[in-house]
Amino acid sequence: MSDSTGHAPSRQVIWKFAALLALAVGYFLYLGLTYDFATGGVAVALTWSFFVLCTPVADAGFLLDFPLRLLFGIRMVVSELAVWALAIVVNLVTLLLAPEYYQTTLLTRIFAEILLTPWPYWGVILLSGIGTFLSVRFGDELMDVMHHRDRNFFHSNHFKHELVLVAFFVMVLIGYYHLIASLGLEGAL
Repeated sequence: MSDSTGHAPSRQVIWKFAALLALAVGYFLYLGLTYDFATGGVAVALTWSFFVLCTPVADAGFLLDFPLRLLFGIRMVVSELAVWALAIVVNLVTLLLAPEYYQTTLLTRIFAEILLTPWPYWGVILLSGIGTFLSVRFGDELMDVMHHRDRNFFHSNHFKHELVLVAFFVMVLIGYYHLIASLGLEGAL
């Protein structure tokens, strides 16, 4: 397999993707056997959407971002927009049609509290969005550099711009941590 640049992904990236996929499948099987497979499927989708919407890096989105970049050359920033849209739709549908699924696990109960309490909990989603898109944008840039699209990256003003983005990302992470700590959620997870 290769991406649109003709370069094959590293083994480490493929292993990370396979491990993440295996974890999702294992979690689905566990919840399906604990409850039933419909409940397990919805709980896995809600858990995935929690990691999309409430963590400041593109961890859950990697399940879609990586194959889309690899197979079709779609930049991860673009695919992450689709990931966020899908996560939002999953939650809107579940909140409207079957909110009882949020009571399945501790994580989904916390997620329901975040979704249903705009102030201050939506700050977690806002900071997560900022952090995610900064990290994905930086990841796209690094992939371009690794594929020699921009050989002068580290000697250009563009690199300085990326350093500012990294510094901003670190500030977002610090703000995210303080918001989570103020909500008392860090011990619950």
